[in-house]
Amino acid sequence: MDLIQKIRERAKATNKTIVLAEGIEERVIKAAVTIRDEKIAKVILLGREEKIKEIAGGIDLSGIEIIDPEISEKTRDYAELLYQLRKDKGMTEEKAMELAKNPIWYGTLMVKNGDVDGMVAGAITATADIFRPAFQVIKTAPGVSVVSSAFIMVVPNCEYGSNGIILFADCAINPNPDAKQLAEIALASSRTWKALMDEEPIIAMLSFSTKGSGQHETVDKVVEATNILRQKAPEIKVDGELQADAALVPKVAKTKAPGSEVAGRANILIFPDLNSGNIGYKLVQRLAKAEAIGPISQGLAMPINDLSRGCSSDDIVNVAAITALQAQNLVK
Repeated sequence: MDLIQKIRERAKATNKTIVLAEGIEERVIKAAVTIRDEKIAKVILLGREEKIKEIAGGIDLSGIEIIDPEISEKTRDYAELLYQLRKDKGMTEEKAMELAKNPIWYGTLMVKNGDVDGMVAGAITATADIFRPAFQVIKTAPGVSVVSSAFIMVVPNCEYGSNGIILFADCAINPNPDAKQLAEIALASSRTWKALMDEEPIIAMLSFSTKGSGQHETVDKVVEATNILRQKAPEIKVDGELQADAALVPKVAKTKAPGSEVAGRANILIFPDLNSGNIGYKLVQRLAKAEAIGPISQGLAMPINDLSRGCSSDDIVNVAAITALQAQNLVK
C-alpha cells in the first residue's frame, strides 16, 4: 500500500468532517463524491444548491451536505463571530455579514466555530484569499507564530529518510525566516510528520555547513534555531547545522557529525530559506522522479489547506484526507 492510500485509510478512522468551500467547481464535486464513497470523511460542499446539482449532472450527491452561505441560517451567527473576533481591528457588523456570505470566509468560520474539523479550498481561489481569513480567524497553533508549508517527498528506490519518504519545509511561504521562525517551522513540521506518518520525527536543520565547517551569518541562524527548538521541545530529536548529505547518508554522517543522533537518520529536512527549500523540492521531484505531496499548510491552530489551481479531483481527495489527520492530531 502506497503512502497516499495509507493516509486515506487512516483518515477513515478519524470520522472527521471536512468542508470543501468551492462547491461550484466540478473537480471539487467529484472529490466530494469520492470522499463520501470511500468514507474518508463526512463532507460538506458550499455554494448554491441548484448550481452545484446542475454542474454535477446526474451524479448522486446523497449523503453530501450542501450549504449556501447566502441563505444559511448560520450566516448571521458566523457574521457575529467574525465581528467579535475582529471589531478591535476595525471590523463592522455590515462588513462581517458581507464576508460571512463568501464561501471561503464562511468555511473558515465553520472551522473556527467547531462545526467542521477542517477546510480545503484553492481550486479556483488564490492562495492569498485562502490564508487571509485563516490568519485573521483561525490564527496560529500554540508555540507557533508563523504559518509554513511542507511537502512529503516520496522518492522511489531510496533508502534515506523513512524508506524514501522525507518531509521538506518550508518550500512555499516564508522567504527568509529568522532563527525563531525557523525553529517554529521545524516544530510545526514535526507535528505534520506525526499526523501523516505516525512515526517519530527526526529533524535536520540544513545548511551549507556541518558542525562549524563553514562560517557565515546564515549558519549562525541555523545553529540558533536548533538551540531554540531544543529548549522549546526537548523531546524532539533535532540537530544542526547539517549539510544535506550529513543529514541523510549514514556513512557521511559518521565522518562529518560523529555522535549525532540525527545525522544519517533524518526524515525531516528544514531548509534555511525559501530559495533553498523551493529549489530543493523541485529538483528532487524532477530529477529523482519523486512524488511531491503538498503543499501542506502547517502552523495554524486548526487545519485549512490550500490547493493548486491545477489540481485534479484526486488531489483534492488526498488533501481532504491529510486535513482529517491534521485535525485528529491538533495540539490544544
